[in-house]
Formats: sequence, structure tokens, C-alpha cells
Amino acid sequence: MNRIAVVDYGMGNLRSVAKAIEHVAPHSPVVVTSDPGVVRDAGRIVFPGQGAMRDCMREMDGRGLRDAVIAAARDKPFLGICIGLQMLFEHSEEGDTPGLGLLPGRVRRFRPEEMVDERGNKLKVPHMGWNEVHQRGPHPLWNGIPDASRFYFVHSYFVEPAHAALSAGYSTYGLPFTCAAASDNIFAVQFHPEKSQAAGLRLLANFATWQPAGMARGATEPRARQHDLPA
Repeated sequence: MNRIAVVDYGMGNLRSVAKAIEHVAPHSPVVVTSDPGVVRDAGRIVFPGQGAMRDCMREMDGRGLRDAVIAAARDKPFLGICIGLQMLFEHSEEGDTPGLGLLPGRVRRFRPEEMVDERGNKLKVPHMGWNEVHQRGPHPLWNGIPDASRFYFVHSYFVEPAHAALSAGYSTYGLPFTCAAASDNIFAVQFHPEKSQAAGLRLLANFATWQPAGMARGATEPRARQHDLPA
């Protein structure tokens, strides 16, 4: 079915994500759920969140969601946001925590010695606020979003994919870092599209209609609302 499931594992402001998706895809039902069965039955999956990686993995396992999330990330359009990006990788320095291992690479903390801008001024961690996102190439979720558009970030850790081809976008905070990763039916971002105004809404609208290569188009594909989105 074409329901969009926002995975609830007890962390983050999930309602703001759900409301943003409802705004851009009003013809597609959106459900915030911690039920593995609902996740398995949904047509699209969004895994958002913020907080500590170890807490994320513990809460996901405590709700019996791990297998359902892994299955969804393998065969459905899947959007990860913030922790939803980091948990896809093999390991995080945050709490020495194993991830799901769906994408090769690691998650590491911003190093104090790296936290200086081009003028030599010290940068604070967490990285918090608006920053430019540079697209590494075309992708359906970048459609209608100009390169170097600004998105909203809140994080102290970032992903280091093992293969450059996994990086779909980067930002710079002390150093260039991958802030969007893509592989087949997975697209995941470090920033918060639900807090990123027009560019973020466009990305969510693109996800609501995204048909990854090799996946059969459903009979009632969700339609994205075009008003209030950039041309």
C-alpha cells in the first residue's frame, strides 16, 4: 500500500516530520508508528530522530523494530533523517555503538582540532544552524532544489561512507563531510528537511513520489503538493 510510515522509536519530534509530509503529500496517508507490522506493510518508510546513537539502537530493539526497519531499507523507498542516516552505517564512535550495517562506513565525532573556520575562528560542537548542502550529482530527491541550498543541522557526529559513491551531498563545518547518502532505494540526510523551509519541503515532496529504479510503480502513487515549493 502507499501509506508512508514514520518510525517511532521514542526519540525525536516525529510529529513535525509527519506534519511536513502530510503537507506536501496530502493524498497519501501518513502514520507515526512503533508497530513492526505497520512498518512492514507501509509503502514508504521515514526514519527520523535525534539524540544518542546508543539510545536509538536500544529503543529500536526494545520495540522489536530492527528486523522491520532492515527489511524496509532493503526493498522500499526509505528516507533516513539525522540519526536515521547514522544508524544505517556499520559503527558509530558515539558510545562505541554498532549500527545496522546496511551501508559500509562509520560515524565519527567532529574533532576539536578540525573545528576552525577559514579565518581560523573556533567552531562550536554541536554543529547547529543553517548550512549549504552541495549535491554530488543528480538524484530524484534533489529535483527542484538548487545546488548549495541551505538546510538546518543539529549534530555532533557525521558519517564517513567507505565508498565515495555513497555520498549524495556534502556540507562544510571545519571540514567537508557527507550530509546525504544514497544507495538504490535508500536516501538519508544529516540535516532536518522538516525544519528547512522550502528546500526541505521539496525534498520531502520528492520522496513522496520517488520510484527507485527497479521498483514497480503502484497503482495509486502518492501525489506531492506543489504550492509553497520552489520552482
